[in-house]
Amino acid sequence: MLRNRSRLPALPVTHRYRLTPLPDTTQESLIDTREALDALCTQLRGSEWLAVDTEFIRERTYYPRLCLIQVSNGEVAACVDPIVLGEDIQPLLGLLFDGSILKVFHAARQDLEIFWHDWGRFPLPLFDTQPAAALLGHGDQIGYANLVKQVLGIDLPKDQSRTDWSARPLNADQIRYALDDVVYLGRLYLEMRGRLSDRERLQWLAADFAELANPATYEPEPRELWKKVKGRQHLRGRQLAVLQALAAWRENQARTRNLPRKWVLKDDVMVELCRRLPRNLEELAKVRGVEGGLVRKQGRTLVDLIQQAASLPKEQWPVEKRRPEPLTPQQEAMVDYLSAALRLLAAEHQLSPQAIATHKDLQKLIRGDSDCALRHGWRRALAGEPLQALCEGRASLDNAGGQLRLVEGSCSS
Repeated sequence: MLRNRSRLPALPVTHRYRLTPLPDTTQESLIDTREALDALCTQLRGSEWLAVDTEFIRERTYYPRLCLIQVSNGEVAACVDPIVLGEDIQPLLGLLFDGSILKVFHAARQDLEIFWHDWGRFPLPLFDTQPAAALLGHGDQIGYANLVKQVLGIDLPKDQSRTDWSARPLNADQIRYALDDVVYLGRLYLEMRGRLSDRERLQWLAADFAELANPATYEPEPRELWKKVKGRQHLRGRQLAVLQALAAWRENQARTRNLPRKWVLKDDVMVELCRRLPRNLEELAKVRGVEGGLVRKQGRTLVDLIQQAASLPKEQWPVEKRRPEPLTPQQEAMVDYLSAALRLLAAEHQLSPQAIATHKDLQKLIRGDSDCALRHGWRRALAGEPLQALCEGRASLDNAGGQLRLVEGSCSS
């Protein structure tokens, strides 16, 4: 047993978490001293895998503030307090960055963003149970509690999902909630890994995990962020050029000052600035939503930025992606053709067609859109490549004795 297990507040016998007890063999602890952390790392060292989760807050910042790291190897489960430990957290980081230990997450994107921003590294190799769940037919973007229910048959309370993880001390309910996030995550991993291995699907997730460990995933290009501004569809021409400049300026300000984007400049205010194109501080101050403090501190910068962007030549204006043209009758027929093939592929792999691709995904594949889900990750390996082969005539559907099957080559060959 860990020496500091007594640091975990005792749970009342009547507490509802008694409905989902931890296994008797799992050791639990709250780690907030260097001595306790060293003891924990000694027990975790040499593990084949570690289930990892983080708790953080970011309502008032651009970058998430790490408040808790939960870790478990199936025998030991601990909440490590980085707020109290500070630099003393290094022994745990050594384990998390150990390339011989697999790190297991659920919906890893936000957790990995913390590691990348705080330490410039990713805890590799990694496994994410969320895309793995989709590959096993549990639905796309499934939440952790729902997945635990579906796979393990255990109900996890969700009453701490909005807690302030920066407040100290943590209470018993918060610690129980945080520990559950890794105790059951380890069980999920073992169960799902077995199913994926039996179906020879583990290798299909490699592209998904590689994308999660791509720095570009967490460092969006500021000049591209105008595409995510709400209300941009009402702007045209040079207005979009101004929006591009304002969105890039806002992004750089948010990162530098570590503030939420909307605290720097709200979307609706940016759109209104693009419509009005103020030429001086007086006109800027009259734009609805522009506060006096912004005019005083950043007014001249904003006016100059707006006017410079508005004066750009037409060939430098960004272009809003237009709604695609309707498919031709031939293309509509091809979508139906691919839909039949998709049902065959889904049945072969014991998945529902909807878990692999939607009707819109098939349309995107026909149009050649790069953002089609069938061109990425496990969906590409399972269905995207064979469906693309159908589109290009390198494969066909064959009717043999009333049984449809997907074969290489065209029907006429």
